[in-house]
Amino acid sequence: MFDRTRSLRASAALTSIALLAGCGVLTEDSAKAGSMITVGTTSKPSTLDPAGAWDGSWELYRNVFQTLLSYPTGSSAPAPDAARTCNFADKTHRVFECELKPGLAFSDGAKLDAAAVKHSIERIVRIKAQGGPGELLSSLGKIETQGSDKVAFHLNKPDATFPFVLATPGMSLVSPKAYPADRLRDDNALTGSGPYTLQAYRPKGADAAAELVRNETYNGFADRRNNAVTIRYFDDSAKMVKALENKEIDATFRGLTAEQIVDLEEKSTGPVKVIETPGSEIHYLVFNPRDPNSAKPAVRKAIAHLVDRPALVEKVFKGTAEPLYSMVPRGIAGHTTDFFDRYGEPDAKAARKVLREAGITAPVKMTFWYTTDRYGSSTALEFAELKRQLEASGLFSITLEGLPWEQFQVGVQKGAYPVFGRGWAPDYPDADSFVAPFVGERNAISTPYKVPEITNDLLPKSRVEVDRKRSTPFFVRAQKILMEDVRLLPLWQGKMYVAASQEIGGTERALDPQTVMQVWELYRKTSW
Repeated sequence: MFDRTRSLRASAALTSIALLAGCGVLTEDSAKAGSMITVGTTSKPSTLDPAGAWDGSWELYRNVFQTLLSYPTGSSAPAPDAARTCNFADKTHRVFECELKPGLAFSDGAKLDAAAVKHSIERIVRIKAQGGPGELLSSLGKIETQGSDKVAFHLNKPDATFPFVLATPGMSLVSPKAYPADRLRDDNALTGSGPYTLQAYRPKGADAAAELVRNETYNGFADRRNNAVTIRYFDDSAKMVKALENKEIDATFRGLTAEQIVDLEEKSTGPVKVIETPGSEIHYLVFNPRDPNSAKPAVRKAIAHLVDRPALVEKVFKGTAEPLYSMVPRGIAGHTTDFFDRYGEPDAKAARKVLREAGITAPVKMTFWYTTDRYGSSTALEFAELKRQLEASGLFSITLEGLPWEQFQVGVQKGAYPVFGRGWAPDYPDADSFVAPFVGERNAISTPYKVPEITNDLLPKSRVEVDRKRSTPFFVRAQKILMEDVRLLPLWQGKMYVAASQEIGGTERALDPQTVMQVWELYRKTSW
């Protein structure tokens, strides 16, 4: 039996990824300076405008835009990118100042100066796009510019996580000439200052892709090891694997099913290698309180009593994921197992009792919605297993509905689904990134969730702590509150996999702490 843990031995750090070793006559020292790489994924952007997306669109943004701060390869802490320096200017952590590098410019020739930074961040707040990153800026009061190269962010409350926020692709800097201040750009084009420029974008069809070419005016930390990258968007992971095996693409990221990962790993002597790394991406159910059944705590708690995570992981993911019993995943400081502690093993009798005490005697009819392509083909199998588990109790009758991501996201933003599945990769490697995005009137799930104790007490107290370990007690309490409400039901935590041709190097450096692929690290090996 192959050893699925073999590639974890090099490092347990969040940003690490096991080394894809060359073999035979291939060598990393002989990378072609002008090579082009093709990467496949099932994670297509929902919009090309950073002000409109708080989702996997960030995977593209990281490679075409700059942010004031970012994560240099191998780092788990934000460091200057478009900025030359950034720091808190006061001891209360309410004024954060950045000085820009000189001579920065966008690909349309506009200056990337303090005014452009102010424009980029303020439009996020002004537009307030549904499903956009605006809630990440909840602590922002106002922005002041000091000449052309200095920006001061005045916060309305202490926030030690603000540098992490500025390092997310949601805070991508955009050209004032190309991006309106009060609405999203909608022409399927983008203008940034990152490592690559977008030469062409095809959002639909069998040839859906983003074609990236080296940005010759780029001034940042990325050491590009190729000249161009094409990111192909697949609606089916089987097609993506076939393209990889046929050498139509060089690597894949996101979307492989468990069966495909296992199959590729067992072919370890073949032309494709699978690289595994610890992951912090979580998957969960969202209960929409607008729906009469989802609004009932008894219904949500009964489902919590019935979901069998170990069976789900074993049947659907075959060891490529692990059960998750809290919204903060294992490996992140502050992780708890509250759902296991309260609900333990699946218990139909306990679920029945909860429903009966609430006066619910007939089987509860509900519709569960999921995206058919965003997280790979395994999602349909996952929801089929959830349906089986709930209906086996005789307490529920579940209808399943799946839609492609673009259509699915529209329904999420309209609050149209009573129950739906989502995945979440962290904005930054901190428990804050697994709690704050989901609460408040406007949040990442587009379903208002008012929890005053969390938003008004626990989060503010946690954000005073620069030493993030000291914030752990606040997140332990927040997770207990989330467990008691069961508005969000954590299901499983994924591991990260990259499948790549033996000819491709750099995969060991390709993922940042937000599990976003930095495609500039990939290169094509050549023979001696």
